[in-house]
Amino acid sequence: MSDAQKRAAAERALDFVEDGMRLGLGTGSTAEYFVRLLGEKVSKGLKVVGIPTSERTAALAEELGIPLTNLDETPELDLTVDGADELDAQLRLIKGGGGALLREKIVATASKNMIVIADQSKMVETLGKFPLPVEVVPFGSRVTSMKIAEVAREYGCTGEIEPRDDDYDVPFLTDSENFIYDCNFGSIPDPDGLNRALNLIPGVVDNGLFIGIATMAIIGTEAGTKDMLPE
Repeated sequence: MSDAQKRAAAERALDFVEDGMRLGLGTGSTAEYFVRLLGEKVSKGLKVVGIPTSERTAALAEELGIPLTNLDETPELDLTVDGADELDAQLRLIKGGGGALLREKIVATASKNMIVIADQSKMVETLGKFPLPVEVVPFGSRVTSMKIAEVAREYGCTGEIEPRDDDYDVPFLTDSENFIYDCNFGSIPDPDGLNRALNLIPGVVDNGLFIGIATMAIIGTEAGTKDMLPE
């Protein structure tokens, strides 16, 4: 059922794509539905240019014939469409389950608007059940993880902080060749404050809290889709 909801949300997001747009292309299973549907539109004559948020998305877009550029050539985007691991009623997000949070955030903040597409299971009252990813530089990463735990406690967040491994049990590397630590907080009482504090830690590149970035969400439901604006 969630796959049907993801596809429905992706199809609805296409309603906001106009000819000539510069689009940020997200990463993850829901975003992939959007990229594939966009590819069908492009094959029928839609003129857009895309900025992928990961090497994985770039490869898919190229396979589908979607013209691509980069932020150096096209620093201002019209719209980014991406998924989320969690979102609340204020459209605060946790992203980064796929390991692309840094590029996703850079692309999203270069866009006039960001539409989040998700199935209804991603809606939560309080963020934090999904482990919060924090991207850190490899140098001194253990020290950085200890600082993350200290700061998190100040914001009422406790739980195991684990370095992410890949399928071969070696440290997962992002497309920017950084590590990710997954923070199993369970609940984040103050996402805004934690987001600011984490990004002040030396060694932290960025974290998976997207605050004040999404301008709209499209939620796939059993009855179709629901458009949401931040409360």
